[in-house]
Amino acid sequence: MGGNLVVTIGRQCGSMGRLIGEKLAEDMGVKCYDNELLTEAAKNSGLCKELFQTHDEKPTNSFLYSLVMDTYSLGYNTSAYMDMPINHKIFLAQFDTIKKLATEESCVIIGRCADYALADFPNTVTVFITGNEDAKIRHLMEVHHVNEAKARDIMIKTDKKRSSYYNYYSSKKWGDAKGYDLCFNSSLTGIDGAVKLIKEFIKIKAESASK
Repeated sequence: MGGNLVVTIGRQCGSMGRLIGEKLAEDMGVKCYDNELLTEAAKNSGLCKELFQTHDEKPTNSFLYSLVMDTYSLGYNTSAYMDMPINHKIFLAQFDTIKKLATEESCVIIGRCADYALADFPNTVTVFITGNEDAKIRHLMEVHHVNEAKARDIMIKTDKKRSSYYNYYSSKKWGDAKGYDLCFNSSLTGIDGAVKLIKEFIKIKAESASK
């Protein structure tokens, strides 16, 4: 795979997907974009950064997805874009930023439908990370300093939000194995094992593509 390489990581809440992405990016010598993507999207779009934080990975049912993408193809000077709910403007700004990053640099991108945004980008490796429920809850308890019940609540609500967002804006289903290059359980690999697995898969995919 020549040119820029972009690894996109979808993840269940508590599966350590962000930590794995950060470690992978460090090993690859590239940037990892998670919340940083919001800053880039705000800068590129001219929209307020706080809006991106408020509406980050949140779905809305007030507008048809097809109209959003029709507006994307027509450009942002149309009346449809001007009248569009802020959720959709935020999504389109992130969509644009993800594509822009892919043309400019190799990187790791966490969440935000990045795999869908880069569906036509040849040098992408799409990853989805799951985890055992007890391990995910323990991780969330440690990270958020909460009890088991609260950690479970965070996990369920966050996964529901991410799933709704992805399924709304993407033509694929969040977490469905056939929609990704590589899916694995981080409870079995740990962070270092996960990074090793992804790097090995990148090599295998590159070798396969060169044949």
